[in-house]
Amino acid sequence: MESRHQQIGVKERVGYITRVESFSACHRLHNKSLSDEENKKIFGKCNNPHGHGHNYKVEVTVRGKIDHVTGMVMNLTDLKRYIEEAVMIPLDHKNLDKEVPYFENVVSTTENLAVYIWDRLLKLLPPGLLYEIKIHETDKNIVVYRGE
Repeated sequence: MESRHQQIGVKERVGYITRVESFSACHRLHNKSLSDEENKKIFGKCNNPHGHGHNYKVEVTVRGKIDHVTGMVMNLTDLKRYIEEAVMIPLDHKNLDKEVPYFENVVSTTENLAVYIWDRLLKLLPPGLLYEIKIHETDKNIVVYRGE
């Protein structure tokens, strides 16, 4: 059965919405399967045994049809709640390597952090909505992940 909009020739529109949050965390770039020398060579000062911290900015983008009744791709209040659960609670003010079990054997690069966030949000969001995770590690270092 066609919706009223389809009957009168109005196309379904697709929209993208992005929610931005910031969190602080520390980490050490270190691969346990490599020697200390190899780690120092690959990760340089980011391999500091005492770690270092970042004020990360994460952008979560969802993509979907704009509902003709609500005018929304999804309710931003719901998106905010999902980000709180998937990002802020497990990551904010944490030592990624010591307090987030995922990073026990995964190097805590920003690329892997984006994958972690993607996987957690994928479990919470309605199917097919998650489009992109963008993490600003610094003003000059940004990682984008789209589930590929």
